[in-house]
Amino acid sequence: MKPFIGPDFLLDTDTARMLYHEHAANMPVIDYHCHLDPKLIAEDYCFENLTEIWLDNDHYKWRAMRANGIAEEYITGNRTPFEKFRKWAETVPYTMRNPLYHWTHMELSRVFGIEKILNPSTAREIYNAGTEIVRTKEFSVRRLIERMKVEILCTTNDPTETLEYHQAIRKSGYPVQVLPAWRPDKVMAIEKPKEFNAYLTRLGEVTDMTILSFRNLVDALQKRHRFFTSMGCYLSDFGLETFYAEPYTEIGIEAIFLKARMCKTLTQDEINKFRSAILYELAAINAEVGWVQQFHIGANRNNNTRMFRLAGADSGFDAIGDKPFVESMNRFFSRLDEDGLLAKTILYNLNPKDNALVMANIYNFNDGTIPGKMQYGAAWWFLDNIKGIEEQLNTLSSMGLLSRFVGMSTDSRSFLSYPRHEYFRRILCNLIGNDIEGGRLPSSELPFIQQIVEDICYYNAKRYFNCL
Repeated sequence: MKPFIGPDFLLDTDTARMLYHEHAANMPVIDYHCHLDPKLIAEDYCFENLTEIWLDNDHYKWRAMRANGIAEEYITGNRTPFEKFRKWAETVPYTMRNPLYHWTHMELSRVFGIEKILNPSTAREIYNAGTEIVRTKEFSVRRLIERMKVEILCTTNDPTETLEYHQAIRKSGYPVQVLPAWRPDKVMAIEKPKEFNAYLTRLGEVTDMTILSFRNLVDALQKRHRFFTSMGCYLSDFGLETFYAEPYTEIGIEAIFLKARMCKTLTQDEINKFRSAILYELAAINAEVGWVQQFHIGANRNNNTRMFRLAGADSGFDAIGDKPFVESMNRFFSRLDEDGLLAKTILYNLNPKDNALVMANIYNFNDGTIPGKMQYGAAWWFLDNIKGIEEQLNTLSSMGLLSRFVGMSTDSRSFLSYPRHEYFRRILCNLIGNDIEGGRLPSSELPFIQQIVEDICYYNAKRYFNCL
């Protein structure tokens, strides 16, 4: 019987163990998509206690606690840090077979060196030990990132952000590259004219422009795009329920934009046409400067109205959506391809039923210019568990080139989430190792396979994002 979270955790064969320990484990981390706060990195923040670093802002844990009958006052309420931690400790035993159980104990082991199982009887001991550790300078945010062997870290940033903390990090000489990634979702939210106009006011302020037309809007975004590029940004990201590729005219879009500027209610057709236009313009800008663009498709957000009012966005009430998107996606990519404006693209689906659908269709737009130009993105959010990761890897292997995959990203708000890269790497090595020992891959090609493992864990991303 293997020890829990031991050296050979998730590794079933000798070959899997060799691939992981000798080739995957020591690769640096390129975390090209996360939601970490750059302010905390700039300030080299030291957390006050284990609850602050581990439970604050972690909606994965919050969902599990609510499902376990924990009252909201212990989750997003005003209970003391230890009271909240104790309620999490009460929940952990009930998360068995949920990835949270693995992640919790991997984080305790890999980050804090704590090998005990978290439950109510160990809560106080683990809380005290963890709190003592996180208060030390050796476990400040910057030291923690370095400890996890992170080489590049890309945060998620709205076009209106000043990026002052990224500038401060750069000036400090910090060896880890902390780069912004462009996330312009708010500029697509024209369905709420009041909020949309407030956003345009902010965009106008940071660009010193008056935005009175759609073309003004595109020019303002292009100006911010150039600023992000000057700050080392080479990645954009869009969080979409579906793709938008409706036919439109410039005159029609200007009329829709003016209507929104006058705070008039738009029809769904007008909303879709505006989104189609702005999505195309933003994708074209990405291609013109050689950025990589990411699309996270399929989240259904803010479903619980009462709890959204109480706790706000990103607090555990988003889920998997089911909107059709493949036909509009193909129209969108096809137009960009025809215009010579299709950038390197990573597409993530949240609904597992769409795995093969996404994988088959994004390969319509590989053009022989760049290895792995169109990427089927890593298992994301509800899918970054053992089954979800295996299914993503198997779908990619079955229909495309696993060997060109750019690997894992944390997509996390927690500085303790980096063991998820280890989790992914162990699952990857186990799949490939089992194939070799089962005769499904030739052992004679082991040197090449070893290189593939290292490429997926590190080098493919390094090349794809032009970091070499």
